[in-house]
Amino acid sequence: MKHASSMILVAAIAACDPMPADPVPTSPTPDDSAQLESRSGCYRENETTQMFRLLGKNAGWELVSATPMNGWTTYHTQGMLKIGDAFYVSSVEVETRTEKNGTPTDALYDWSIDRSAGSGRGYVSKFNAAGDLLAQVEITDGDIYHPGGMDFDGKHIWVPVAEYRPNSASNIYRVDPDSLQAELVFSEDDHIGGVVYNRRRGTVHGVSWGSRRLYKWRKKGWGEWAGYRSNWQPNTAAYIDYQDCHYQGVEYMLCGGVNGYDSPLGKFAFGGLELVDLRTARPDHQIPVNHFVDDGEGVNPTLSLAHNAFWAEPHGEGMRIYFMTERDNHADLLTYQVTPWINR
Repeated sequence: MKHASSMILVAAIAACDPMPADPVPTSPTPDDSAQLESRSGCYRENETTQMFRLLGKNAGWELVSATPMNGWTTYHTQGMLKIGDAFYVSSVEVETRTEKNGTPTDALYDWSIDRSAGSGRGYVSKFNAAGDLLAQVEITDGDIYHPGGMDFDGKHIWVPVAEYRPNSASNIYRVDPDSLQAELVFSEDDHIGGVVYNRRRGTVHGVSWGSRRLYKWRKKGWGEWAGYRSNWQPNTAAYIDYQDCHYQGVEYMLCGGVNGYDSPLGKFAFGGLELVDLRTARPDHQIPVNHFVDDGEGVNPTLSLAHNAFWAEPHGEGMRIYFMTERDNHADLLTYQVTPWINR
């Protein structure tokens, strides 16, 4: 059966033609766009999206390793990338907690400020698979100290840093993955919790507090410093709040997230991963992450594996998915092998 299921897996992936490394220019001509639109939807896939589509609620999850960080504090983790053999994580060190003022907001159509700014420091840290810190940069601008989910455009890391409250303000930075030098690209009058760079169109996409608003930023004109203008639309997926997203294939982003729920037996967190079509701003494939983290006193049902930063890539007959779920300002690098049911 294993041999037969492997053949099914290979056939499913082979049904799509391989996606070229750079299918169209960042700023495509009308002919480029027409050619791409006329081709099969498979043209938009890469190996990551193809393998992710084979995963479902019956996928097999196996913990490969749990690597602690050596001699440095991760703080409250937010976004993660793997570039070559190096890992990058964004995180916030909270110095003064925010305090709610009693003003309600849905963080969607209501733009009220419902809490104080608090204070803290934001970081992007580079480390290796053994948990050794290689480099770190602080990205803090007054009340703007909360980094979010990150993306890599092939040259730069994109990371938002926001006030730690909904409906507030954010700066969007590009960071050099070698030097960790950060460059402010633009700002937004909202809490932006994660960004991805659309390599095909040159647009930037992002999520607000709780990912209730899905943003798109376009350049106002030509040139490096043309500036960006934004628009947003409501997120049609409501069961999880995206925490970290990464560009995949052609105009997709793969997002991980979580939300908390009440049940007759108590509170619990529900995590998930979603492949979102950037053209429609709607999820195209969703899987639950029904795994939880041990907080030192046993498995905590309110601490989902997908609570914070993640990174996913194809590996063998499945996917290698990394998580950095924070517990009291510390996060291990949790590595899972996730195998489609047809290939178990």
